[in-house]
Amino acid sequence: MKQKLIAAFMPLLVLVLVFSTFATNGVSANTGNENLELATLQGDFDLSSSKAVKVMVELQEESIVGAKHKGKKQSKQNLKSARDKVKKEVADRTSKSKVEREYDYVFSGFSLEIPANEIPSLLAAPGVKAVYPNVEYTTTEVVMEEEFSPEMVDSAPFIGSNEAWDLGFTGEGVKVAIIDTGVDYTHPDLDQNFDDYLGWDFVDNDADPQETPKGDPRGAETTHGTHVAGTVAANGQIKGVAPDATLLAYRVLGPGGSGSTENVVAAIERAVQDGADVMNLSLGNSLNSPDWATSIALDQAMAEGVVAVTSNGNSGPNNWTVGSPGTSREAISVGATQLPYNVYDASIFTSEGVEYPSSKVQGFPSDEALTDLDENEYEFVYVGLGASQDFEGKDLEGKIALIIRGEYPFVDKATAAKNAGAVGAIIYNNVAGEMPEVPGMAVPTIMLTNEDGLKLQEELAAGNNTVSFDIEFNQTVGETMAGFSSRGPVVDTWMIKPDVSAPGVNIVSTVPTFDPANPHGYGAKQGTSMAAPHVAGAAAVILEANPEWGVYEVKSALMNTAEKLIDPATGEEYAHNSQGAGSIRVVDALQAETLVNPGSYSFGVFDKKKGKQVERQQFEIQNLSNKAKKYNMEFSFKGEVGKHVKVSTSKNLRVNPGKTQKVNVNVQVNASKLEPGYYEGHLVVTEGDTEIQVPTILFVGQPDYPRVTMVGATALGNNEFEIYSYLPGGADEFEIWVFKATPDGGLGDYVGDVLYDADLGKGYNYHDWDGTLVDGTQLPAGDYILAAYAKKGNLDYAVAAGDVLTIE
Repeated sequence: MKQKLIAAFMPLLVLVLVFSTFATNGVSANTGNENLELATLQGDFDLSSSKAVKVMVELQEESIVGAKHKGKKQSKQNLKSARDKVKKEVADRTSKSKVEREYDYVFSGFSLEIPANEIPSLLAAPGVKAVYPNVEYTTTEVVMEEEFSPEMVDSAPFIGSNEAWDLGFTGEGVKVAIIDTGVDYTHPDLDQNFDDYLGWDFVDNDADPQETPKGDPRGAETTHGTHVAGTVAANGQIKGVAPDATLLAYRVLGPGGSGSTENVVAAIERAVQDGADVMNLSLGNSLNSPDWATSIALDQAMAEGVVAVTSNGNSGPNNWTVGSPGTSREAISVGATQLPYNVYDASIFTSEGVEYPSSKVQGFPSDEALTDLDENEYEFVYVGLGASQDFEGKDLEGKIALIIRGEYPFVDKATAAKNAGAVGAIIYNNVAGEMPEVPGMAVPTIMLTNEDGLKLQEELAAGNNTVSFDIEFNQTVGETMAGFSSRGPVVDTWMIKPDVSAPGVNIVSTVPTFDPANPHGYGAKQGTSMAAPHVAGAAAVILEANPEWGVYEVKSALMNTAEKLIDPATGEEYAHNSQGAGSIRVVDALQAETLVNPGSYSFGVFDKKKGKQVERQQFEIQNLSNKAKKYNMEFSFKGEVGKHVKVSTSKNLRVNPGKTQKVNVNVQVNASKLEPGYYEGHLVVTEGDTEIQVPTILFVGQPDYPRVTMVGATALGNNEFEIYSYLPGGADEFEIWVFKATPDGGLGDYVGDVLYDADLGKGYNYHDWDGTLVDGTQLPAGDYILAAYAKKGNLDYAVAAGDVLTIE
């Protein structure tokens, strides 16, 4: 039976990035006697371990912003007094603890280092509301060096930024906080966007939020924050979306581009207090959960009037891959798109009887450069790997460079060919299979499989050294979702994420050169990290155009006016949890006369076995114009689901100029008549020729989120290990399996079971393991890979660890 189960779930075993963090399972007690209440613990920590861990402690005393928006008075002095009292209590109750950072504005509490086995004492301390893990955050950039191209078209004009500039809106007077790896504020395209106050460095705790330079003994140099800042507001050789915005830099990710919750929360808090109007967080982790200290801080920042923009993550294209803080309830989460491009078919000819069926266009600098090759014959010259030195002593002027894949990025090979005088290149694979398309190559480049490339080499050896091309236009592909862009929904809240999308593939922006003699640095990066600052810049432009707008007007305007994207593979709109409301359009957003808030929402889960289940919700229609408007509203759902989902709301509504009207919604679902699953629809609001489509979703039965998303093990020595796993919704049944590792680090034969457990809560779980199977068999020395299996309700899932574990 076990072998059948393993075989059934082998297709579900996927590699995940494993990083060190702590458990986050909601645990609390309510006895009715407040003197006996424990604080909420977000996680199943290994409470038997004396190992020091870092946590975020939230106090019962409200933060300044939290109290303000509940109509209560709060002061820094009162919070300090409450915090000091809790700190003393914690010190008295624990043998060894160390307070790190303290918070009072958007988060009430402090970060703390404490032995894990003393966390129960922390939970019992009066004044403590909750304890969260101090997780690691990294930049959400996709590193695919071979596919980078420095010749991509400008993405800011594509979303309408230049049209907004023509209207006089450039982000002037709006402050945008870049919470990232720091920013090279000396870059000639950025230095004019900074005032005397630059921001703050939370890594080194000083007023110089510069990027990590080359040669830092703590780790690799960084360029990410400068790239993000350039997309927002560069104003030099390239222009960002809001070129006249004022920038504030907050360095929270240090050498190598990683950092912790305590610094991110501290930066959010300081940015709000520094008067930021917009903040951009192009960072994240892989955990799909809305309840983190970072999310609380972002929610409060939005409540305080700061537009918070965050990347959605780069773990797509499957659903449920969105990671924190993209899971935030209030912040604007952003997915990544690829700009439109033309597709051409290409065939090549050398001599009769020799065919190259794999011939495809890989990339080109312009349509004209590619079509100029059509029906022309050229001499081709083999230049090996295509490094600059491979062209030395060879005549490539007006010829075609034949290059083999490997060692160097595709774009570098094409650039070297152009510099040598070549008018095109043919790159063939060094292994079986196909290669990726790379828009924007320096010369028109045709790609071949390894088999066809070797045919060309044979032709060259036989003296057939000329090649002709047949180039034909195929189609124009519109803006598309990037495959790497993470998808929602969010576990627990079941919210649609991302909220909107923006260009994020091969985006050219500013980067530090770390060379004063050559300060103008530019580079191409891709990821939702690159998409988010398009939205942050757009928010700055919108706020300049509409200074009276609050954060939710900005968010709704971006969502309500976004352009729905079509998946070229299906000819239909991408799913809501792929594109959100669509790709942003700046001018449409800043000129919106009607807003529907929220800009998307989930009706939640309907799982009543018999009869009909009714849920009640509410949305708002805001008339920004100077005349009364009449609106018609209706809900539509795809397919047969509409027969069993009834939504009742006002059909017609009059809203006076400058007023907002709340609209009640009753949703009735007969779940017994529907197959379990995820269903999409729209709230369609029409007024005259204006139509706003608000994405909506609902679930019938248990949502199909992955029951386990991470597993790994920490070696403690002497074949003792600590196994950790992440369960987004907990598990009724839980197992750890072990497989032999293949030489290349893949899954080999199934060996047996390491442990069984049951009734685990959501979040991280820790288990000690001594290298034996459940039957007591000691594993022989060798390399192994663990996999976790979890079942919750009637759905189960399995996932393999990304790292090889060694038994000695």
